[in-house]
Amino acid sequence: MPRRKMQPSRRHRCIGNSGAAAIEFALLGPLLLILLVGAVELGFAMYQAMQVYNAVEAGVVYAMSKGWDEAGISTAVVNGSTVPGLTATPAPVQFCGCPEAGGIAEVACTDPLPTCVDGDRAGQYIRISAALPHQTILPFPSLGLPPTMTARSIIRLN
Repeated sequence: MPRRKMQPSRRHRCIGNSGAAAIEFALLGPLLLILLVGAVELGFAMYQAMQVYNAVEAGVVYAMSKGWDEAGISTAVVNGSTVPGLTATPAPVQFCGCPEAGGIAEVACTDPLPTCVDGDRAGQYIRISAALPHQTILPFPSLGLPPTMTARSIIRLN
């Protein structure tokens, strides 16, 4: 008589596997949650930074079309974003300067404007800035992101 192979019953096949998925989820769930919160926090910070840059750009567009008007430029910066808490900080500044390799070197605004090292006359510039306190999702330090999102632009009037 041939010998029959005995197949294990369904109940015996699953012994040792029950609860494995729950344990794996308990171990990996917090890590996945931390990664998700970090990704959302980084995305939110990038959105805030873009809003600050857009606000400064609105101030630049206003200054290019209307000229020097501190109150008007500040209003354009604040209205250039939909995020509450954005300010034109520090306030827009008009100054005279000469272009150099490291930026704009400020010089005294005299009449006539002084001559720069390269032989050209100094120009009149406007420095426009905006700041927005970074709002975090959770009340813990935010992944090394700056506490305040800032942007600055310098434009030449003449």
